[in-house]
Amino acid sequence: MGTHRRPKPPSRTRIATLGIAAGAVSLLPTQSQAAPKPTVDEVRKQVEKLYEEAEAPTEEYNAIREEQKKLQREADRGQDRIARKQEEIIELRAKIGPLATAQYRSGGIDPSVQLFLSGDPDDYLDKAQMMGRTSDRQADALRAMQSKQRELTQDRAAVTKRLKSLEETRTKAAETKDEVQGKLAEARKLLNSLTVQQRAKMEADQERDDAATGASDTAASYNGPASGRAKAALDFAYAQLGKPYEWGSTGPNSFDCSGLTGASWRAAGVSLPRTVQQQYDAGRKVAKSDLQPGDIIYWYNSTQHNGMYVGNGKAIHAPRTGKNVEIVPLDSMPFFAASRP
Repeated sequence: MGTHRRPKPPSRTRIATLGIAAGAVSLLPTQSQAAPKPTVDEVRKQVEKLYEEAEAPTEEYNAIREEQKKLQREADRGQDRIARKQEEIIELRAKIGPLATAQYRSGGIDPSVQLFLSGDPDDYLDKAQMMGRTSDRQADALRAMQSKQRELTQDRAAVTKRLKSLEETRTKAAETKDEVQGKLAEARKLLNSLTVQQRAKMEADQERDDAATGASDTAASYNGPASGRAKAALDFAYAQLGKPYEWGSTGPNSFDCSGLTGASWRAAGVSLPRTVQQQYDAGRKVAKSDLQPGDIIYWYNSTQHNGMYVGNGKAIHAPRTGKNVEIVPLDSMPFFAASRP
């Protein structure tokens, strides 16, 4: 069972610029001091290492983005509730106004004095009963308005809290995105340091190694024993063969690893969570010896990389930046676990 620890990011090179008087000597390294350029094989290994290191923060970014979407939905619903309650409070205030006016016109006088001043006791009693009902309605309206105002205060506090959390997730997502893009930029810089001939050699070496391990991104159709939803998921996955890996992507023109598994099962009518870890947590675990086509495979650990079992000891996956959706031997990477949607 393989383990995969994310290495510490390299420290940034510090460049000190000294402002000195004209005529100062430039302290640049001489040609003899320059470090030897890495070989094509060394560049390839460094690039692959950087791509591998970018995969864990890619999944972390995907998880943060999912949380961000959830918080945004909750904040939007909360703001809708606030708007509705504000309208209800306005309506209650409009109802209370006439009731308060009626009470003001006849209120403020002791009931016994009102009876004494009334020329018709029966008329007074009728009015007193009416004012009693008016007072009751006003009290009910006031209680309802107070209740709505309390709910409004609670909803405002909840929305404020969610908006604060949303801002924090946005900040974290930006930092994680920068980490991924930094590793990809470093890999591109290494690749750009190669000549055209060296790039061609590296690509030829990659193709040779893929052929040796049985990996292929050539277009093909699934013709295995799967049926029902598993077959629908595999049919979709096979239709993506040769499409590029792209971090954070769920299709239709490119995919990252969990983006491909999620899109494939979604095409079969099954909704899976977004990230590798979430898909691992949601699925029913199956032993390696009980694998069936369509099962989701997790390599290295439960958080880093996944794909789908296709049968005959092979799997389909979106590998890494610089490569395409491909079919590989199941054991081309350290097997960790499998789950069945």
